[in-house]
Amino acid sequence: MAYASASLITLVMSLIFPYMSFSVQGISQQITLYQAVEMMNRLDNTSIAALLFLAVIFLPAYFLISVIWFYALTERKSKHAYEPSRLAIFVLKTLSWVKPWLMVDVFLIGVLVSLIKISALADVSMGISFWAFAIYAMLVVKTMSLVDFDWIWDKLIPLKALNSTTAGGLFQQHDHLVCHVCGQVHLYDDNLTQCSRCHVHLHRFNPNKNLQIVWALLFTAIVLYIPANLYPMMYTSAFGTSEGSTIIEGVIILWNMGSYPVAMVILLASVFIPMAKMVALAYLYWSAKRVEGLPPHEANRFLKIYRVTEFIGRWSMIDIFVVAILVALVQLDGVMAIYPGPAALSFASVVIFTMLSAMIFDSRIIWK
Repeated sequence: MAYASASLITLVMSLIFPYMSFSVQGISQQITLYQAVEMMNRLDNTSIAALLFLAVIFLPAYFLISVIWFYALTERKSKHAYEPSRLAIFVLKTLSWVKPWLMVDVFLIGVLVSLIKISALADVSMGISFWAFAIYAMLVVKTMSLVDFDWIWDKLIPLKALNSTTAGGLFQQHDHLVCHVCGQVHLYDDNLTQCSRCHVHLHRFNPNKNLQIVWALLFTAIVLYIPANLYPMMYTSAFGTSEGSTIIEGVIILWNMGSYPVAMVILLASVFIPMAKMVALAYLYWSAKRVEGLPPHEANRFLKIYRVTEFIGRWSMIDIFVVAILVALVQLDGVMAIYPGPAALSFASVVIFTMLSAMIFDSRIIWK
């Protein structure tokens, strides 16, 4: 609770003070964190603005407030009899889905990359909010690592024991259903559609349907990855001339500037990681049809591939956050301006669809 409270305080500080400033030829521009969102919306990139607002401001705040609330509820229940409200149960159900979309740490890396990109062109200085945000990002990551959703569920709504099930029972036996949100075990019943503990809709194990969904999401990401690399990620306008740059061209520019580590970060996050993730997921889904009967060590190998791809996917959003910061900061009328290109939305969609595909994939298929 202490880390969550401190995170909220630093978030407020990140929003109310200047974030950074940019100056060239005597003309300066200063922005707040929220103006990065506002500028994308003003330039008719509402989808990117919404993504930025949700991933960096709203969802982290929602997560932190919810964590504080639930730890207060567990403290209350330890002293008095208390039944969680439907609202509390609903919010707790959403937190496991919200957690992967908290991208404050990715945004912070994106800000650092954007600073290096424009430091050769003009003077850049960081405001109070930048340092507050850096602390905020670290506190959010720490809070996420400490929150135990299973512990909260057990404290608020203890698991209901079933005498007819035995330890070590497998889902292949089809004699029970396990809630994918709270972990409650239910006896198998054709009429059972809702979890008795958290009231979420129960999903029976259906590998064919699950694979159809994740393949569709992955194929959508693969299709969108083509325009994401062919079209400009952003346009730079200086003294009346405008020039677009794709992801690869941006990497080449950074390399020519001598910013080799940053160029490698962008190359990894925007090119290698998305491609590697799509190839790994395609291999995993294709192999899922033929993994039946594999020994445990082979199944573990597939599971490790899945866990790694699930973890690294969000880091591809770095390039989108770099564009958002540059667009908000570099708006010096008549001298220099940066605008988002059509590839920004396509690339953001690639990241989102690959994340959804990995999140929806039922890893039990590996063990069937």
